[in-house]
Amino acid sequence: MAEREFTGRHALMVFVGGFGVIIAVNLALAWNAISTFPGLEVKNSYTASQQFDLRRDSQDALGWNVSASAGDGQVILSIRDANGAPVEVTRLYAVVGRPTHERDDVEPAFAFDGTAYVAPVALEPGNWSVRVSATASDGTDFTRRIMLLVKKG
Repeated sequence: MAEREFTGRHALMVFVGGFGVIIAVNLALAWNAISTFPGLEVKNSYTASQQFDLRRDSQDALGWNVSASAGDGQVILSIRDANGAPVEVTRLYAVVGRPTHERDDVEPAFAFDGTAYVAPVALEPGNWSVRVSATASDGTDFTRRIMLLVKKG
């Protein structure tokens, strides 16, 4: 059996093939990153940063503890004051969705049941994000992002 000689043409094919694979993988990863990016949090980050400390301090002064849970086809949003008592807000808006994309986002109609806010939403297992925007009885705006892990079963 005759040995084949490794020529410059073979080296070029290996070189182009190797970099072709690297470029193809990078393009696929970049496309997936861009296509699943949910977008900007704020339109102008500089303007938003000017009020950040004031908004944070006023929200912290409320002393609220917010948590979310899911099960039996419901999402439960619990807002408690510093003493652990349930808080009923004057306005509540929430978006439940995946942290990585907006495709599964829903805006449930939460209703206060005397202890927590409950909405009929069946969530698949995995990581979810609950973006809450509420207004306290004194007019203070309150925003939080709560991570929610829904387990199988």
